[in-house]
Amino acid sequence: MSYAPQPVAATTLDILYQDKRLVAVHKPAGLLSHRSTLDRHASDFALQRVRNQIGQRVHLVHRLDRGTSGVLLFALDEAAARHLGHQFAAGQVHKRYLAVVRGHPAEHGEIDHPLSRRRDAYETSAPDCSQTPQAALTRYRRLATVELPVAVDRYPTSRYALMLLEPLTGRRHQLRRHMQHIGHPIIGDATYGKGVHNRFFQRQFGVRRLLLACLAMQVRHPDDERPIRLAAPLAPEFAQLVQTLGWSLPDLAR
Repeated sequence: MSYAPQPVAATTLDILYQDKRLVAVHKPAGLLSHRSTLDRHASDFALQRVRNQIGQRVHLVHRLDRGTSGVLLFALDEAAARHLGHQFAAGQVHKRYLAVVRGHPAEHGEIDHPLSRRRDAYETSAPDCSQTPQAALTRYRRLATVELPVAVDRYPTSRYALMLLEPLTGRRHQLRRHMQHIGHPIIGDATYGKGVHNRFFQRQFGVRRLLLACLAMQVRHPDDERPIRLAAPLAPEFAQLVQTLGWSLPDLAR
């Protein structure tokens, strides 16, 4: 059984923040950030929705994977886009993600594991694709755990955890690859996860998405360098799962 992205109804996006230079929205899981060869037939993108919604050109300064929900930031002019782009490139943007993973990781720690640029199957050429690993660092904290009396894999019970993930670098699929690296892949990840657990969450909880969400981000405003704190609520299906598993959420925007 494949874990294909689910279609997203073409509706307006919730605006989290907007001024004359920036706009941030809540991207739902299943929506591409921008036009991509990932899906050559797709005609619905977050960039296009935001442009139509506010009636002006926008510049995407970072991206979220199609399956990831949460804070997506755009600049409203080229100078602001360059300013924000430099912040992302320099690792000066503070981001916090929530994820559900297989197993019970340590209570806290850092994953310092270099990652090489990976060429996807749909890419016919990628001139910047280098096999030389680049430094990649992720900080994590375990927020809650559960052990279900179900033999999903080879053990009589199945363990899962709610995690706070903070990427300190910005490599492609960094959080997904890093959690796989330490043996605790994110649930719903068809590429780096484990299908038997993904299918269990689909059957048991009706969850068909990647359980990864960007809930908080802090950048410096291009006008005066003041900190701008952006926060997105947890998507309803993700929030329902957290409640079903008996977990509570901290205030990740602080």
